[in-house]
Amino acid sequence: MRTLRAAAVYLVLTAASLGAQTAAQTRVYAGQEAAIEACLRTTDIAKYQDISLGVTRPTRAWLAPGALVSSVAWKPLRPGVYRGFYESYKSEIAAYRMDRLLDLRMVPPAVERKLNGITGAVIMWIDNTRMWRDLGSRKPVTREWSAQMVRMKMFDALIGNIDRNAGNILVDENWTVYLIDHSRAFVAYKEPPAAFAQVDASLWARMKALDATRLHEALGPWVERRCIDAILARRDRMEKAIAKLIAKRGESLVYVHE
Repeated sequence: MRTLRAAAVYLVLTAASLGAQTAAQTRVYAGQEAAIEACLRTTDIAKYQDISLGVTRPTRAWLAPGALVSSVAWKPLRPGVYRGFYESYKSEIAAYRMDRLLDLRMVPPAVERKLNGITGAVIMWIDNTRMWRDLGSRKPVTREWSAQMVRMKMFDALIGNIDRNAGNILVDENWTVYLIDHSRAFVAYKEPPAAFAQVDASLWARMKALDATRLHEALGPWVERRCIDAILARRDRMEKAIAKLIAKRGESLVYVHE
């Protein structure tokens, strides 16, 4: 009887733990991406506010009351070289489209839109979050947190993001991570800019399944052909780096599983 009771308690606690992990991993736009994209494209803007966050100085815009999304980041950054780096609003949209292609779901919805005669990226503003730099030493030491960090580094390596920093990683009250500010990504560099010591097995399988056709279909309007080719080149270099990691440390220490 005690054994059965203990087993029942274990199952309840395990189910609660798994439920908590699932809740913690759920992002505010999960399952509503299509509706949110439509909202970002068409809802009237009620007001604008200049903000001093980020290198590209985006504008925060509030949508009309009652909209599915309350506010957005407006980034009309025309493709070009700024402060020595190539940047573009198109890379913000490409990052979201790549996120969807990989089923990563860490990048908030972003669409192209023309406002006041200017074309740029409209990106869902994620409320109730803190920047990485504001967390101090209070970051959790959990399997899910570590897995999010692994996926972030893999994503940055693939898209050639050279600008991941403590100001463009957002964290909510459940320690769910959101990735923003990708205007410097999707360049023609073929070497992955981000090093990583572990690999999410499921995400890596999806990355390995990418080919030129799928990438052109998903990213064609936002990313030049040579830069799409560079994505595949970086992926191939990642594969070699992963093989070296496994040879040195073994699969059990390199691969993490969802």
